[in-house]
Amino acid sequence: MLLQYYHLNTLKMKNFLFTILLLTGFTFLSAQDFALKQLDNSPRHHEWVKLDCGERELNCFVAFPETSQKATAVIVIHENRGLTDWVRSFSDQLAAKGFVVITPDLLSDFNEDIKGTADFESPDQARRGIYALTDEQVKNDLNTVQAFAENVPAGNGKTAVLGFCWGGSQSFRMATYNDKIKAALVFYGSTPDKELIDLIEVPVHGFYGGDDHRITTQIPETEKWMLEAGNGYDYVVYPGAGHAYMRQGDSPDATEENKEARDESWERLVKVLNDIQ
Repeated sequence: MLLQYYHLNTLKMKNFLFTILLLTGFTFLSAQDFALKQLDNSPRHHEWVKLDCGERELNCFVAFPETSQKATAVIVIHENRGLTDWVRSFSDQLAAKGFVVITPDLLSDFNEDIKGTADFESPDQARRGIYALTDEQVKNDLNTVQAFAENVPAGNGKTAVLGFCWGGSQSFRMATYNDKIKAALVFYGSTPDKELIDLIEVPVHGFYGGDDHRITTQIPETEKWMLEAGNGYDYVVYPGAGHAYMRQGDSPDATEENKEARDESWERLVKVLNDIQ
């Protein structure tokens, strides 16, 4: 009787754990499955490029558009999970819109054992790695990527930067120290300090989820600082969308709000990039 009781409770615990796994992991796994399928079916050319960053090599995923014309180059900065399959999928989808897309793995040569995002045991470990990076290293890496993007043979010499979450914050920050980019697109990223805002000389475009209160509470002050500095800052807050809605909106079980925000953001971001002079 005692053995039967133990067996039943073990089964219940396994079912409980399986349910928790589904609830917490299904969205991420679905988005990644979608991303891999999209990449596998893409007709566009992809390649990996290693850039010299002093004592480190920076791995970059590059996606090329199918066009007979030279194209604007867009630097895509990944989330705090590192360079995931979804970020590469987004980069390929952006290349389909007519842009050369360069996506660096900012966790490249993290240490002797970890050579990039794929070597971390989990997204959470990659996240810890991201927050161990110094501002100076990230700045040097992104300046190296911009120099490469500006001179890529398939490019027209113009570059823009786009980032998500942590990468959105880095996109905004890049506008404070690199005046060679033509625009910075910030997807639900936080705002640099005010003294850095004064250094911005390029237009910044914000994309925010209405339910992402941690980020949206920064907007009024950000707008005030940008106006005082005489900088261009336009933004849209998408009602009902959450944080990371661009990735969440790609998932097969995406909410209507996240999917709608994603679709509208795609239209807007392509227009912003096409309007670069």
